Amino acid sequence: MERPMTRESSGRILAGDEQPFSTAKATWRDYWDITKPGINRANLIAVFAGFWLAGHETFDFGLLMVTLLGTALVIAGGCVVNNFIDRDIDPLMTRTCNRPVAAGRIRPQTALWMGVVYYLSGAVLLALLVNALTALLASLGFFIYVIVYSAWSKRTTPWNTLIGSVSGAVPPLVGWAAVTGSLDAAAWILFMFMFIWQFPHFYALAMLKEEEYRTAGIPMLPVVKGGAETKRQILLFVLMMLPSSLLLFATGVVGWIYFATALILGSLWIFLAFRGLSQDVKTWARHMFLYSLLYLTLMQAAMFLDPVVLG
Repeated sequence: MERPMTRESSGRILAGDEQPFSTAKATWRDYWDITKPGINRANLIAVFAGFWLAGHETFDFGLLMVTLLGTALVIAGGCVVNNFIDRDIDPLMTRTCNRPVAAGRIRPQTALWMGVVYYLSGAVLLALLVNALTALLASLGFFIYVIVYSAWSKRTTPWNTLIGSVSGAVPPLVGWAAVTGSLDAAAWILFMFMFIWQFPHFYALAMLKEEEYRTAGIPMLPVVKGGAETKRQILLFVLMMLPSSLLLFATGVVGWIYFATALILGSLWIFLAFRGLSQDVKTWARHMFLYSLLYLTLMQAAMFLDPVVLG
């Protein structure tokens, strides 16, 4: 039997006029969902973490609101353009097949222009009302996510998670730069913390969705290297999380409550990672994925609750 044509077998992206278009009318919810509000919200929390640690002493609520609004527009723009780029592979995966562009409720060209307008609006807002460095960092995150990750590495190399993690680690830098107009050691440690966290998080997700990624022809690590190698990589990055999280304490921007939280949560993650090695692969991956979410939530809460006044 001849294999159906997919992104994996055809090696090409369908042109806009080849995309199926649904007769169903797009709703306001479709235009909201296409911005991936969950991803946006998570990134804005990271922006706030950087902003708060850099400027809690002289907290400027107006500056925070402008920073969050501008960044939210840039992130929304990137997510909408991602929907445009992934319109050929999203229908092949259960978790993405009902996205508005993939399902044909929003035309690809409409999504592309929406994304560009969102991005430009956010970048201009940040440049005019915050500072040039903040706008540059947000634009860099947009470029890496849209061009380097979505349009290229996601489809071509198992190193796609590394590239995507760079853009995912930019938000705390945006928040920090909004307050200070510069980046110091603490800001880069926040970047490193977010960068490392994404590997165990997304590798675990890739293990859970391995067959969907394989069907769509996306070379995620478990698809290319297998479950054993992915497990080793997850363990490596879980081990790296503990020292990377404690480095923030060494800069003096957080106190002992944060230190204790980081030590306990990081040690527990390592314990769970090694204890679960005898479990079924999917069960272990699910536990790693869920704990990664809990870990980040509690670590960010500790950052918010325990900043210290710099000398």
